[in-house]
Amino acid sequence: MIVKPVLPFKYVFEEIKISLFVVLAIVLVTDIPVIFFSHHYSEIPVTIPTTLGIAISILISFKVNQSYDRWWEARKIWGAIVNDSRTLILQLKMYTESDNSMIKTMAYRQIAWCYTLGQSLRGQDPYENLKELISDEELKKLQDQKNVPLGILDLQTDSIKELYDKGDLDKFSRLQLEETMERLTASMGKCERIKNTVFPTTYRKGLHLAIYLFVIFLSLTEPLNLSIFIEVPVLLILSLVFLFLEKAAFRLQDPFENLPTDTPVTSISRTIDINIRQLIGETDLPKPIVAEDFYIM
Repeated sequence: MIVKPVLPFKYVFEEIKISLFVVLAIVLVTDIPVIFFSHHYSEIPVTIPTTLGIAISILISFKVNQSYDRWWEARKIWGAIVNDSRTLILQLKMYTESDNSMIKTMAYRQIAWCYTLGQSLRGQDPYENLKELISDEELKKLQDQKNVPLGILDLQTDSIKELYDKGDLDKFSRLQLEETMERLTASMGKCERIKNTVFPTTYRKGLHLAIYLFVIFLSLTEPLNLSIFIEVPVLLILSLVFLFLEKAAFRLQDPFENLPTDTPVTSISRTIDINIRQLIGETDLPKPIVAEDFYIM
């Protein structure tokens, strides 16, 4: 997640450099007939690029709104995961004896689940942080799971059933814990839905083509019939605005791609890690993840 109000120029340029080079090539090519065949050149009415520019603005606005909705939904889901993770441990402490070893086991599993869910959504190794949090026996069980976060939730539900069978939980307590597990499972499913629902690629290609057409038509209008040394920078700056907004929307539409615009699932998981360890009485806590650059992951 980008946390600084001003983006580095290098990052902005890296995001749109290919598109800017295409715009530069378009401007230079469209200026050839103007320079060498000006007596045969018929200028295009300025209303054409104006109308196209308005249409592009509307399309970009729509795409930015839709992309931000996806990003914000992902952020709200992880906010719910924070709350439900804390709730699970608080419920275990409230419903069972304080010296019950299962509280610490399930607390560590919940920490592991948060890290693993974030890594799975980003296409990273889901087992990376599990060795210190889950027993070797349970790790072996998870090796056969295609969906590791779901496997951890399965272990959690088995533990709840075990506590109930031993008499450590009454029926009401078990129902409350089951509701919390249900919410965690639903949050995982919502994240997977966002991850697996592809934003239509034809929409982006059409918008890109419209921006290039806008540059072509604008370069051939009378107001832009300037010296090439003035026209090129003007058109590059105008197109840069459209291109960067379109690229920003493109990045926001996929909040789990291990990019600076991601939902900060690693940072959120570390916060959950710290909170849960505090709840079970530990004092040796991991440090919060801080932004080392203009973004936090």
